[in-house]
Amino acid sequence: MSGCSEIVSREIPENAKVVWAAAVALIDSDGRVLLAQRPVGKHLAGLWEFPGGKIEAGETPEQALVRELKEELGIDISSSCLAPLTFASHAYETFHLMMPLYACRVWHGHVTAKEGQNLAWAYPKDFDKYPMPPADIPLVPILRELL
Repeated sequence: MSGCSEIVSREIPENAKVVWAAAVALIDSDGRVLLAQRPVGKHLAGLWEFPGGKIEAGETPEQALVRELKEELGIDISSSCLAPLTFASHAYETFHLMMPLYACRVWHGHVTAKEGQNLAWAYPKDFDKYPMPPADIPLVPILRELL
């Protein structure tokens, strides 16, 4: 893969926990990807991310995405329509995030901001216009190459 950059790993406190989340690149028929803006009051508010959320106890990443996309966007997806792409591993100040990223081109229903978040359909070449959390940034070149 071309365009790889050096990633600097940050040490986190020994007692910091690992947080597991799952994210998806919803890809429309024009090759645009849905981005959601983190709402005021949440960690990293105002930054744009790939939709998804934390994986709850007893859930697979795919089950978490089916649940999260229904809750946050009002759409139904089948876990069989989720294709694993890559993952993010990022040390924040107080936790370490592990986040698989999936691609999905098939869903049922209309994408709606159920939690008041801003949504944007963006071409991967335009992702630089949307400031993202540190964990999402390394995912961008992979999506640019794919799409």
